[in-house]
Amino acid sequence: MKKITLFTFVFLLSVQAVFSQSFIKETYQFAEKDGQKLYLDRYYSQEFSDNIPCILFMFGGAFARGARDVEKYIPYFDYFVEQGFSVVSIDYRLGLKDVDFQNMNEEQFIERFIHTIDMAVEDMFDATNYILQNADKWNIDKNMIIANGSSAGAVTVLQGEYALRNSTWSSGKLPTDFTYAGVIAFAGAIFTTDGPLKWNTPPSPIMMFHGDADIQVPYGALEFENFGFYGASVISEELENNNYPFWFYSFQNYGHEIASDPMQNNKEDVLSFINQFIYNNQQYMIRTNLKQIGKPEAEKKFDLFDYVRGNFDR
Repeated sequence: MKKITLFTFVFLLSVQAVFSQSFIKETYQFAEKDGQKLYLDRYYSQEFSDNIPCILFMFGGAFARGARDVEKYIPYFDYFVEQGFSVVSIDYRLGLKDVDFQNMNEEQFIERFIHTIDMAVEDMFDATNYILQNADKWNIDKNMIIANGSSAGAVTVLQGEYALRNSTWSSGKLPTDFTYAGVIAFAGAIFTTDGPLKWNTPPSPIMMFHGDADIQVPYGALEFENFGFYGASVISEELENNNYPFWFYSFQNYGHEIASDPMQNNKEDVLSFINQFIYNNQQYMIRTNLKQIGKPEAEKKFDLFDYVRGNFDR
């Protein structure tokens, strides 16, 4: 029997990995803002060609870095393409890129932060509108667009849903009757400028993953005068108080790694959320608390300067 060398074995594995990818990838420019061309990547399979659901994905990076096609995201996209989805990963403007935080006070930072989130949400809505305009050609179900993000992207998808449900966004970006079918946030939060969270109309079903020791996006509440930055713990409490459907995965003594870990470890849970909460419209409120035996207790404090240090001192 002919021996297989280590080189041959590695080569065969790499070939298998390439051919195991089930998607076709196409890139389109969906907008140009402030002299920057914004693109989206559409991942899909020709095996599913009739009115398929779409996951709109937004990358992480503290609104200062990151890219729509980072290699670590691709297996997650591939998984959902295999399940019959189209995945659209988008650019958005990075409003905190190259900002000199050393010479900013709290008020200046908050003003810049608000503008940054607004820009990202605007780009999210423009990308959504581009998908809607091409939905018939791309065989996408317009009623099944699910917003999904990691870290800054998770902040953006939650903020976008919050803006839509509270009518705080200028008209014309999206059709007046449009709603996301659901929202999935890996370590996200919502920023308010008028006090605690409130929903004028019920949100779409929301799934959130968050570590309670996160020092890059608040797990709980960060408040300053009338401003609030509310993580998954507070969001889930507000949703429960109003009997709105959600699924919250809380990770005890975990930090910001929960912005990416669920894409490797919880794909099936995300799919279960979509099947139960979106396809079958089941009205559940679920909290899943995960605590690893023997994991050391982590410090759990968070203020505005923790946010800046956690994201930009590197």
